[in-house]
This record gives sequence, structure tokens and C-alpha cells, in this order.
Amino acid sequence: MKVKKQKFGILCDGTKVNLYTVKNDNMSFSCMEYGCTITSIVLNNKDGSKTDVLLGYSTFEGWLNSNYCFGAIVGRFANRIGKASFTLDGKKYSLDKNDGVNTLHGGFSGFDKMLWKAKVIEKDGYAGVKFTRLSKDGEQGFPGNVELSVTYLLDENNNLSCIYNASTDKATPINITNHAYFNLRGNGDVGEHILKMNSSGRLEVSSKLIPTGKILDVSGTPFDFTSKEKKIGKDIAQVGVGYDHCYTTEMYSDDKSCTGVPLDDKDLVEFCTVTEPESSHEMTVFTNMVGCQFYSANFIKGIQGKNGRIYNNHEAFCLETQCFPDTPNHPDFPTCILEPGQIMKAKTVYSFKI
Repeated sequence: MKVKKQKFGILCDGTKVNLYTVKNDNMSFSCMEYGCTITSIVLNNKDGSKTDVLLGYSTFEGWLNSNYCFGAIVGRFANRIGKASFTLDGKKYSLDKNDGVNTLHGGFSGFDKMLWKAKVIEKDGYAGVKFTRLSKDGEQGFPGNVELSVTYLLDENNNLSCIYNASTDKATPINITNHAYFNLRGNGDVGEHILKMNSSGRLEVSSKLIPTGKILDVSGTPFDFTSKEKKIGKDIAQVGVGYDHCYTTEMYSDDKSCTGVPLDDKDLVEFCTVTEPESSHEMTVFTNMVGCQFYSANFIKGIQGKNGRIYNNHEAFCLETQCFPDTPNHPDFPTCILEPGQIMKAKTVYSFKI
């Protein structure tokens, strides 16, 4: 397997941004240095056609001018932090209020708007790209100089792995994830996609989507996706504008923290499988994180995306593996605090059946 590198865009300061494409016999994915972004995942169909199962843009300028994080890395803290503040070791830290009075995905200048360094990886049976950057002490209001790496790898069995590592010189919250918007048919409403979750609990949230601290049993509720045959759209009208909720994975039942988790495939748990009946495309998500935010793309109406297509709400779904939202303000949640001398080791695998 080989990685193809090509110029994709130029930043306003003249810096060139490269696009990297990795292929096996059944699929390919592309990613770029800006935002550490996965720009496409293309599946080969039996009839010889191809389906791009990620929402996004056809040009670099699309991502440059967007605030929707399509396929990008979000952090330092993915999801929300209530009241845009937290206290650590007796010191209060104030963050950007970019989601009402709360912080979302790190604030106004998130990892999705930053340039990462890239290194191509080519091995027998797999290939990909390792991205790195230093998040300096005080960036976005968070403490500590944090060395970050995100590695995307594709193998011959159609497994796309996302590997997240971090270390710090000062105690700090850390929670990074990829914000891919999937549509396994390639277009249209995802309401007919079938979602099967290995999750019995979700975090209760306020009207502003900040956790209350309670974990609710999903059984028999519109949030229950434990059935093998439930469509995403079946109960979506009963949950307001759509789903935007954090579910527990089986890692949470093992009472493991979000940091210091051994990076080993045997430690991954299967969180969910999504099937699209028309194309028969199927994706299974494995992770060693304690939570996963299921988002049904509730606010993308009117966005002009790839090939000039105008997106509508619920034309994608996101499965953002992560620590629980607002963890710095909930001591009872599995910790997200990375200490000096520790290495955060998180991994998520999107496995495709084509």
C-alpha cells in the first residue's frame, strides 16, 4: 500500500497544504494537514462505481471558510465545557464562550483551524499519515504544553484506524476526537440507516446539552439503539431537533479513565454498527474511549458541500468517540486530566464491510 501526496491548497500566509490519499483494493481515504482533516472515505461498489461516505467540500477553500468541522480533529476538549470554565489544582481557568455561555470543541480557534505536520507511513499491509503539533501552554485557555499526535491508518481489511496520543508538562484536561459526518449511501437523509449500539446508557443533559451528572438507562426510550433493526429516523422526532447525546461504551462499565488507557487492539470494544440497506454498506466502530457522541447533523441545512450539493439536516451522522462532555467539572466522571509523565493513548477504528 502506498500514500499519494499532492498539493491541495494555500493558506493566506503562503503555506502550502498537502492532501494525502491511501488506497487498498476496496476503498480509499484522503486527509490533509489543515485541521488534521479526513476529507473523504471512498468505497468501491460492486458495479464499479464509487461512493464517498463523508460530507465535506470539494475544494480547500470550503474547509478554510467553514465552522462545521467536517472530518476534522476537535480539541483540546471535544464537546462542551459548561460555563466555559473549570478549576484544576485550585486554579480557575476561563475559556471561550463560543456556544452560548459554554465552550464547544475548544473555543473559537479549535484544532480544526490549525496546521499540523505530516509524516507518511507505509508498511506491509497498512499505510497512512501521522500528524503532529504542539499545543502551547495557554492555548484556548488550557494549561500545559501538550505534544499531540493523530495517526490515520488503512489496512487491507478495510479498517480505518484513528490513533490519538498526547503528553503534557502540566496537568490539563484533554479530549480529542475526529468529527467525521458519515452517510453510507453517499447522499440523502440518513433516517433509513440502521444503527445498532452496544450501549445501555446515555448522559442526561440540560437544555444547553451540558451533563447533569446522571447516566440514564436508554431501555424503552427514543434513545434506545440496542435493537438490531432500529433505523436512525424511527424516533428522531421525539428527541427535538435530533440526536446530540453522549452514550456510554463498554469501556465505561470497566470503570477505566480516559487517560493512560493501554493502546492495544485487544482493549478495544465494539460500540456500534451502522448499515445502509440500499447500498449494503456497513460500518462498525471500535474504541477504547468511555463515551461516544451520537449526532444526527441537526444544523447543516443550506450548506453547499461536495460537488455543489446543498446539504440538509439529518443527511449525516457523527460518532465521536471521547471522554464525557464537561468532565473537568464532574469529579465523578472518568478522568480526562492528563498528568506530566503520562501518555494519553486513545484509539478508534472505523471498520467497513463493502
